[in-house]
Amino acid sequence: MKHRSVPGEVTPVDRIGIVLVGAGFIADAHSAAIDADPRATLIGVVDADPGRAAAFARKQGGIRHAPDLDSALHWPGVDAVILCTPNDTHAPLGLAVAAAGKHLLVEKPLATTVADAQQLADAFDRAGRVLVAAHTHRFYDYGRAVKQTIDSGTIGRPVLVRLAILGGWIWPDWSAWVGDPVRSGGHALHNGVHLLDLATWWLGGEPASVFARGRKQTAAELRIYDYLEMVVTYADGATAVCEMSRAHRPGSLAQRELLVAGTEGIVEQGWDGESSLVFGEAGTTTLPAAGGNGFAAQLGAWLDAIGGAPPAMPAADAVRAVALGVAVEESIATGQPVAVAA
Repeated sequence: MKHRSVPGEVTPVDRIGIVLVGAGFIADAHSAAIDADPRATLIGVVDADPGRAAAFARKQGGIRHAPDLDSALHWPGVDAVILCTPNDTHAPLGLAVAAAGKHLLVEKPLATTVADAQQLADAFDRAGRVLVAAHTHRFYDYGRAVKQTIDSGTIGRPVLVRLAILGGWIWPDWSAWVGDPVRSGGHALHNGVHLLDLATWWLGGEPASVFARGRKQTAAELRIYDYLEMVVTYADGATAVCEMSRAHRPGSLAQRELLVAGTEGIVEQGWDGESSLVFGEAGTTTLPAAGGNGFAAQLGAWLDAIGGAPPAMPAADAVRAVALGVAVEESIATGQPVAVAA
């Protein structure tokens, strides 16, 4: 049946054509977000494992698939790329995307070194294309509700963030790339970076130094730390105290605790799934319970930016998040506070 357009309708030809690179488990979340947004369409998938690429393509209804990015960048209709590959590949693959003149949404962290992260940001700036790192927690309801409360002035100037994201699992395959500090950049860059970015976004200040400790709680044989304590000091005197764990028990635990204290009040969320409380001189109010589809909201914000809106996750913020994660790893290694350079 021939498609008939109606005024205001987004037709297939209007959609942003996207290629997914890396067909691991996180690719499902991104493909679901694409399916749910009428402004986007999934053109194809790339994976170094041809069998996995073919299986993912079949699951998506028979889209194109390939074992390398170079050929996919020349497929008809490709405007943008979502990169879901190991962290140490983000810089070289991202630079290829910039050189091809495509937009990029890259799983966090942006890169494993500050120099590579800055090189990526510069390349996309020169190309005039949108680069966004997938700091998904900015797009969940709880993250946005806290930010909106701070921006409203309800709690005055934020001076302290306490944020804990506690899990009870470590990756079952300890030989996987996420457990390899060279490939992942370490746990501070792979998962701790969520907290570091979120706290910095809420506080709105410039991080000055980091002091951190790490433990291999599950087993000494781990090559990364599954438990992190990270303290960030900001140039304006604010502080973020962040705890990232994959080592709590029971193994099914998924807990989030947050508190943001300001000069005029406090935002607090006791545990995941519960509404936040806002305490101030005018009394106590509530914020919506945690939830929301962060991947869908993130994709929508990226598409907005491709359309000309200000990016909700600027590339400079993604570079700064890498600098924070690198500083955490250095502080753990040396046992000393580390200045943040970004």
